[in-house]
Amino acid sequence: MTDLKLDLPALTEFLSELLLIPSPTGYTPEAVDYCEHRFAQLGGLEITRPRKGGLMMRLKGAASDTPIGLTAHVDTLGLMVRDIKSDGRLLVERIGGLSWNGAENENVTVRTFDGRTVRGTLILTNPSTHVNRDIGTTERNERSMEIRLDAKTTSRAQTEALGVGVGDFVFLDPRIEQTETGFIKARFLDDKAGVAAMWAALKAIREAGLTPPQDVYLHVSNYEEVGHGGAADWPPSLAELLSVDMGALGAGQNGDEFSVSICAKDGSGPYHHEMVAKLRNLCQQHDIPHKVDLYLFYSSDGSAYWRAGGAAKVGLAGPGIAASHSYERTHTDSLLHSAHLLARYMLA
Repeated sequence: MTDLKLDLPALTEFLSELLLIPSPTGYTPEAVDYCEHRFAQLGGLEITRPRKGGLMMRLKGAASDTPIGLTAHVDTLGLMVRDIKSDGRLLVERIGGLSWNGAENENVTVRTFDGRTVRGTLILTNPSTHVNRDIGTTERNERSMEIRLDAKTTSRAQTEALGVGVGDFVFLDPRIEQTETGFIKARFLDDKAGVAAMWAALKAIREAGLTPPQDVYLHVSNYEEVGHGGAADWPPSLAELLSVDMGALGAGQNGDEFSVSICAKDGSGPYHHEMVAKLRNLCQQHDIPHKVDLYLFYSSDGSAYWRAGGAAKVGLAGPGIAASHSYERTHTDSLLHSAHLLARYMLA
């Protein structure tokens, strides 16, 4: 069995740095730039930037007749300015399936059209307990939530003078913490943890001097959270596609924060049974802790690829992430086992 050395400190460093770069769907250039730089440092890749704004990389294999692909997405949830209220505060629209309750009271940065930034907080309208007795029962939605800007503004005109306008992106703070017990807490582990695991898997392969049996295409997508990130830019001869995305955890789920999650079916339907079996067999052969699961309210870039007419077999695996689309958490064990499975898959 070929020995692979997975560099956990480098993986968590990559993840932490990527988490600090705002990348809501529709605004991902800095995050993609970072990924391009870090993947290029590993060497041996042909790298292109598709017009859609993501990143496509080709690792040359021993053969090219049945190439495989892996895709992980760098785009995240976020907000966009929908209107400026008469008191200068902002109404916002969600980008992706952000949980209003999970994002309440988070600090944010508004990026104006001309590149300026204004800090603020996402709060409930009339949020003081000593003033509003209905706080506990008020539904959190796009009408009851607002951005309170950290600027001296009490009117629409004053906010507009700051450069803030409709269509501006709003970045939520990632709030990263790594505990001594190995947990990593942050917003947007979905799916920056998957991108980091893919990078760490490639790093292990390159440092071992190994060549995959087939060409491997590695894709960093930038529109997954709105349903079409992984649909384009694959070669027609692609034989298999592994979507690297979070394992959804919670009541009634089989996965956990310490294993790699393998999805047999999500909200878009079952994944290819041969891919699911292949991933499970690789885990068994290489003693990789894993859990097979079904995700009820979920779809992936693999789903987008199939919907767009892709003909390859598709599977889905990745680190287990708790509290998805809120303040998320995983464990370094899950990151390490995910990277190990991805490396073994590329070499299978």
